[in-house]
Amino acid sequence: MRIITDEGCTGYSHPGHPERPERIFATRQRLRTQTELPITWSQSGPCDDAAILRAHTTEHLARLSKLEDFDEDTPSYPNLPAYARASVGAALAALKAARAGETVFSLMRPPGHHATRNRAMGFCLFNNVAIAARYIQRHHKLPKVLIVDWDVHHGNGTQAVFDDDPGVFYFSVHQHPFYPGTGTADERGAGKAEGTKLNVPLPAGSGDTEYRRAFVEQLVPAADRFQPDFVLVSAGFDAHADDTLGGMRVTTQCYGDLTRIVRQIADRHCQGRLVSVLEGGYGLDGLAASVEAHLRVLLD
Repeated sequence: MRIITDEGCTGYSHPGHPERPERIFATRQRLRTQTELPITWSQSGPCDDAAILRAHTTEHLARLSKLEDFDEDTPSYPNLPAYARASVGAALAALKAARAGETVFSLMRPPGHHATRNRAMGFCLFNNVAIAARYIQRHHKLPKVLIVDWDVHHGNGTQAVFDDDPGVFYFSVHQHPFYPGTGTADERGAGKAEGTKLNVPLPAGSGDTEYRRAFVEQLVPAADRFQPDFVLVSAGFDAHADDTLGGMRVTTQCYGDLTRIVRQIADRHCQGRLVSVLEGGYGLDGLAASVEAHLRVLLD
């Protein structure tokens, strides 16, 4: 198991903001104190403009470089573009390791799935998973990518980037109504991509039973029809019952169960090619425990 991380991603914070360095510190501490998982720790890799521009506009890149285009949830920090690039670079480094046959997790911040092609929002600056999916299509020559997003919030940015791309199947299970307000069941993709976007909005208070049902009854048959060449997981753990932002009741064990379902999809269709990238998760104990449960299943 290889975990891609970088000290730089803990170098910025804002008083009282939930997307804080302690998320990474707590998760690292838990993983480093366990003795059963064979973990190799690696640094983030490079990220050039060309990779970013496959999922974002030149205007977005320019505004971010000037520390512009932030909403009230996404404060500006000195050197923040460098941190955002490192988070993208970690996702790309994870792809390289996965191509070599390794199991990989990107443990970085800032998260990415709310970032649209031309807007930073919801703690997210660059869309790490969207950029990774484009990289897979272009450099790995694997045209069909499945993105599984189990963050408590709908990944509006990821869905929007690929709304008209039939080569990317986007699946999201999330709390609704909730930020950012998107992700209804009738959002299914546009044009030739209609039917390649599958949203399962769940009411606050939903837990293990509802999540397992969404994966077994909706994700699995959809993935079997799509037959992906690569699987990416937007691994947000803020649907955990102990999370400080979400209103769901998912347990640590359930995250292991969901991981097993996704891993089986990857094993069945794409020789196990799977990379997971950290998104949300703001209750430190629940986040760290859930990441460990996720990794244990990936290595099982």
